[in-house]
Amino acid sequence: MPDTLMHTYAPLPVTFEKGEGVWLWDTAGKRYLDALGGIAVCGLGHAHPAVTGAICQQAGQLIHTSNLYGIAHQQALADKLTTLAGMERVFFSNSGAEANEAAIKIARLHGHTLGVEQPTIIVMESSFHGRTLATLSATGNRKVQAGFEPLVSGFLRVPYNDLDAIAAVAKNNQSVVAVLVEPIQGEGGIRIPDDDYLPGIRALCDENNWLMMLDEIQTGMGRSGHWFAHQQQDNATPDVMTLAKALGNGVPIGACLARGAAAQTFQPGNHGSTYGGNPLVCRVALSVIETIEKDKLCERAGSLGAQLLGAFNEKLSGVEGVIEIRGRGLLLAIELDRPCAELVKIALDDSLLINVTAGNVVRLLPPLVMSDDEATQLVGQLSTLIRDFLSGQ
Repeated sequence: MPDTLMHTYAPLPVTFEKGEGVWLWDTAGKRYLDALGGIAVCGLGHAHPAVTGAICQQAGQLIHTSNLYGIAHQQALADKLTTLAGMERVFFSNSGAEANEAAIKIARLHGHTLGVEQPTIIVMESSFHGRTLATLSATGNRKVQAGFEPLVSGFLRVPYNDLDAIAAVAKNNQSVVAVLVEPIQGEGGIRIPDDDYLPGIRALCDENNWLMMLDEIQTGMGRSGHWFAHQQQDNATPDVMTLAKALGNGVPIGACLARGAAAQTFQPGNHGSTYGGNPLVCRVALSVIETIEKDKLCERAGSLGAQLLGAFNEKLSGVEGVIEIRGRGLLLAIELDRPCAELVKIALDDSLLINVTAGNVVRLLPPLVMSDDEATQLVGQLSTLIRDFLSGQ
């Protein structure tokens, strides 16, 4: 076959044809347990009837008109999200990177209204915020940035989970206008900060008149055991929050939510999107929220995540080569003492879909609808694969 796709990916040797719940079937009819959920996208699993019904119904009625006109489902979704998050306004985009672009633009425009000539945003080492020029510049991963210089200026990087580093910047830099941070680092290896980290950032932002901006693209929509991961702590509500991934369960949609001064920053002409927030994607997102609420999937993610964490610790604790097993809700990581990218292919051959990030961290992001029996299968199957890999079998 002609090689007509740009080489932006190195796909695994499998093509999936259908899915149901946590299961996928390839074109040969082989079934796989999906413990990655389309990289935290398919929170409701595959072919969920509520999502399928919303797509079919809305596609038969109206898909797109543009933001030149009012969109009823967009307004309904904005009302719902702001209520759940304690925010005031929303801008809808098509992806997480675009949502973060909107947040960065809000911070810069806000800074200029305060008279800051070169607005600067504090970002974190080992972070990931996207692959557009601004978001890859904000990302703390040199591999993502290499070859795309000159990077976008206006970002100042500090270590993750280090409040003292942020406080030091406050003393020495008068151009800072915002802090952009993931409440749990996803691509960085499911790094969970200390309990005082987000409240500490909130306090520093209040003291210095900065915007606190949280990237909840991977952690949001129930995955952490709460609607949004920052809700685990008190006094951690951001001024700006970005969402995508599980918001549409596979339908492309992103959102940038804001409150206070940040919610008033954009005016007509400052930002926009041709497709963002169209009737189809907003109707689907509403069905996702309705299902999470009806089936109590935030609570389920919290309890199932604790169950998985305990089971993996029981199976792998003390195994030579396992550094740490950590997680919150259905964001789980098994960190090894060596590179383990080959585990992805080993697991695929064993009909299991996983991911390796940060070189040596097995990352699990299963659908929120995973059953107890499916969770037990995941633990047993993956623990065996990891033990065999570490022992050189």
